[in-house]
Amino acid sequence: MSPRISTIEHSLHRTRVEKVVLNDTTLRDGEQAPGVAFTGAEKADIARALAKAGVTELEAGTPAMGPEEVAAIRSIVEAQLPLRAIAWCRMRREDVDAAIASGVSMVNLSVPASDRQIAVKLHGDRARAKELTAQVVDYARSRGLDVAVGGEDSSRADPEFLVELMAVARAAGARRFRVADTLSVLDPFSTHDLVSSLRRETDMEIEIHCHDDLGLATANTLAAVKAGATHASVTVIGLGERAGNAPLEEVAVAAAQLYGIETGVVLTELQPVAALVAAAAGRPIPVNKSIVGDHAFTHESGIHVDGLIKDRRTYESLDPGLLGRAHSIVIGKHSGSAAVAAMLDVLRLPFSSGEIARIVARVRSHALDRKEPVSNEVLKDIWRDVRRQSEIRVS
Repeated sequence: MSPRISTIEHSLHRTRVEKVVLNDTTLRDGEQAPGVAFTGAEKADIARALAKAGVTELEAGTPAMGPEEVAAIRSIVEAQLPLRAIAWCRMRREDVDAAIASGVSMVNLSVPASDRQIAVKLHGDRARAKELTAQVVDYARSRGLDVAVGGEDSSRADPEFLVELMAVARAAGARRFRVADTLSVLDPFSTHDLVSSLRRETDMEIEIHCHDDLGLATANTLAAVKAGATHASVTVIGLGERAGNAPLEEVAVAAAQLYGIETGVVLTELQPVAALVAAAAGRPIPVNKSIVGDHAFTHESGIHVDGLIKDRRTYESLDPGLLGRAHSIVIGKHSGSAAVAAMLDVLRLPFSSGEIARIVARVRSHALDRKEPVSNEVLKDIWRDVRRQSEIRVS
């Protein structure tokens, strides 16, 4: 084991985190996924579903997009849900004014943090980024808004500059700094290192915002939380730019399951809210999607099914009952005699020891030919045919 990994693992075990606030940005970053567009009514429905699921912070949209977006955000605010609606803004006074028109009490003011993005987007240098941050944060605070500053492309920024930018934001009245892995360049180890170093320098709230281009968004988010992040940006089913964001359902369940970290999320509501967002986004949930996919607790392998039948703990680390779900067994190529026999018992179809072997062989052949699970109706047909053959042999 390398010294670096050993040091990080020691730090992970040493850090005691009891709670993290999940800031759901499905209605902002999630809607930025290619081809996704929510109507005002859909946004309101999703906000209500998230509130029911125990989410307490919601990035409701980008007011600078125009009157329709302002109206959609305002409808969420006026619904008086048990969550805080936050508006995403560029580091511009006019964006703050649009946020005020939407009725929110908090804004996330985004500013480029990496040298490349500062040069391209601000046509300036680090001093310009700090100057702009101080001015606009002060303006938002003077208008009565709580402020989070989002460091766009934080993961490619000079860490020392991030510390300086955070200090400027805090001095101007910001309560939170968002560390954004905008281009998904972090891994869990570098995430932990970065957030730990920032945590040592400030008492501000720190929010982690991860993208999933490398499939590490959930892992990186958890690493940040273990390093001291107080808030985590997530989206339902990981919806978002490019490969998406850290999924709400994965972060909420993993935080509780692995670390006992409280998020306030009602786990039994995760599947309904996922179905609602998927329908509104026109993005079907993959059947093998963790936590909320149809096959997340479905088993075919004979070895696994045999173990589950005898003692479900042999092949269960996450109790599906916590999510309002249950294990299910499908019959297919990899099914063994125990699984097929159990299904025949459920269907109340009698069989002999000799018949079960023939039924299993027929099941596997059918599954291989059709490349799909064997339905109960097909299993009944196979059973009838095997029983008929048995009767012929006896006669």
